[in-house]
Formats: sequence, C-alpha cells, structure tokens
Amino acid sequence: MKCPYCNHPDTRVIDSRPVEDDSCIRRRRSCDECGKRFTTYEKVETIPLIIIKKDNNREQYSRGKIERGIIRACYKRPVPAEEIQKTVERIEIKIFSLEEKEIPSHIIGEIVMEELQSLDAVAYVRFASIYREFKDVNTFMDEIKKILDR
Repeated sequence: MKCPYCNHPDTRVIDSRPVEDDSCIRRRRSCDECGKRFTTYEKVETIPLIIIKKDNNREQYSRGKIERGIIRACYKRPVPAEEIQKTVERIEIKIFSLEEKEIPSHIIGEIVMEELQSLDAVAYVRFASIYREFKDVNTFMDEIKKILDR
C-alpha cells in the first residue's frame, strides 16, 4: 500500500480488525519512510452496482459521491468526521442489502435523506433542498415544518 503522505510504495500493517458489521477489514498502517500513520479498509470486490440517473443514463456506483454530498451538507455543522463515516457505512449497507444490480438514484437519495435526518436536521434540509430541487421558499418551509412536527 502506497503512503498517502510521501508516496513511498511500501507501508506496514500495525493492526487489523473487522469493522462492526464484518463487511470489511480496517487496517492501521505505518510508513517506514516518513513515519506517518493512516487507515485503510479492505473490502471484497463485488459485481459493480449500476445507478440509474433521472435522465435514464447509467453510471457505476460511487461511495465517494455519497461521501462528498454528506460532507457538503454537514459543512460548518457540529458533526464529527467519524459520524459522517459511520453514516456513509450505514447508507452503503442499506444500498447493497437491496441486492439489486441496478438501482434508481432516487432510492439512494431517499436512503441518504433518511440517514441525514437522524444525523443533523440542518444537513438534512441542505441535502433535501438540492435533492428535491426546492423551487421557492414555500417548499423549503414545508420541509422545515415536517421536521418541526416530528
């Protein structure tokens, strides 16, 4: 494994342990060159999941897109990075537990919104405003009222 800090091609594993749901293995690594430590996750490669977009185009599933969307929604919010990673893990588990080869993007969007709702209300509204394409303030207020009624 190449070091993400100095790009040295050899690193060594310090510790290995399964993630809570046993879906992958977490490895702590150390670079012999620069001495920095980092974490990697080893996961079984599966058949690629295809996402059907709104315009019926298809693209391969990307965990990074979900991560970036959640990080953007949580920008300047008191949400620890560890909680964001756990949320992404839960979303991914829900997606792959559907056991489909192709999934419409709106299903993934709903799963993300469901998880964001319990993570942070402001992050949820931010994500929903883009995902649901709020056209005006009234639509935005309706979504906020739903949150307040809960």
